[in-house]
Amino acid sequence: MGGIVVRAAEARDAEAMSLVLTPILARWGSARAGDAATVMAQYVAHPDRLACSVAVGDGVVLGFQSLKRATAGNPYGLAPGWGIIGTYVDAAAAGRGVGRTLFAASRAAAEAEGLIAIDATIGRGNAEGQAYYEAMGFRAYRETATAIAKRFDLTV
Repeated sequence: MGGIVVRAAEARDAEAMSLVLTPILARWGSARAGDAATVMAQYVAHPDRLACSVAVGDGVVLGFQSLKRATAGNPYGLAPGWGIIGTYVDAAAAGRGVGRTLFAASRAAAEAEGLIAIDATIGRGNAEGQAYYEAMGFRAYRETATAIAKRFDLTV
């Protein structure tokens, strides 16, 4: 196996990103769309995008991470100055450092933008997601009936 390369997601990646996202959504029992058009609109070309990175190994997209700017009225109720992160890694690539490598790129983008914190709101049943964000240094700060929100503080 070759190394993992992280780069900015482009329109040409939308289909491969969809192939990563769709089975994840199915595992979660989510009704969210994961098709290439949705990936383009929600991640690659989203107007609040600060960074959207893909991790590629041996020419295959292994995962992607989205970092958006929290704007007024965002669905998470976050104050402007925060970021909103989402991470999706192919199950076959688990344990290869894909998530850690993606977060390094997102953290650099967040710091360059001057964000104060990054929010990861993770479904209560998503033990892998909870563990991943905890390992990256995110800490729980808010809970709802269906999710746990974790914060990565960029001011320390």
